[in-house]
Amino acid sequence: MSEIELSCDDGIAFLNIDNRAKLNVLTPKMLQALEDHCADLDQRRDIRAVIVTAAESAVFCAGADIKAWGALSPVAFARDWVQRGHRVFATLAGLSKPTIAALAGDAIGGGLELASSCDIRIAAPDAGFSLPETKLGVVPGWSGTQRLSRLLPEPVLREMVLFGMRLPAQRAYDLGFVAELSPEPIQAAKIWAERLSDQAPDATTIAKFMLNAGVGEGQDRMIEALGSGMASALPEKAEGVRSFQEKRKPRFVP
Repeated sequence: MSEIELSCDDGIAFLNIDNRAKLNVLTPKMLQALEDHCADLDQRRDIRAVIVTAAESAVFCAGADIKAWGALSPVAFARDWVQRGHRVFATLAGLSKPTIAALAGDAIGGGLELASSCDIRIAAPDAGFSLPETKLGVVPGWSGTQRLSRLLPEPVLREMVLFGMRLPAQRAYDLGFVAELSPEPIQAAKIWAERLSDQAPDATTIAKFMLNAGVGEGQDRMIEALGSGMASALPEKAEGVRSFQEKRKPRFVP
């Protein structure tokens, strides 16, 4: 089995990585499933939060399946694999619902990049984070040197990328990368998700868009979406549409 399964319960969506036989590595099929699920969830008014988790394993996600990219040509590797992963993770990062990564085990390489695409992370005390790509003769390719540079101090990220150092969960918590340490990360994530029941859903979405734009996460898209949403709420939009339909010059009132 190698899937990303979507389930929903009382306003909370769960995206579950299930490739336990291979340490939950991500395959092309799984990337596509993640992208499709995100597109679906983005439109659902009944979902207030999304929890990203994984099937039982010592590892939350060990990154990308080397069988999927190991034999690719340089052009195909860059164009079809790296850019594809960026697009999928950007879709998750830009999701209109708050997202929580529940990490019962280590997040390695692409698994860490996946977790970094969520709004917050909750980890088991013995979990850890690493970017071991240079040991395979490649480099982090799904935002390990970019999005993570906004979430971790630069010296710490250099330890991980250049020296292959593992970041223990406790240190990640002390640095603010992890929001909570819990021996039951999924249960803790549910508690966080349930807090959103007191939040206005549309205001929460707008606030997330503003936060994303502030750190450069899809900034151009977010700024235009926020501006367009504001413009569409004004009487001028209604008059503009009406005048177009009636084939007349619009009458905008100052």
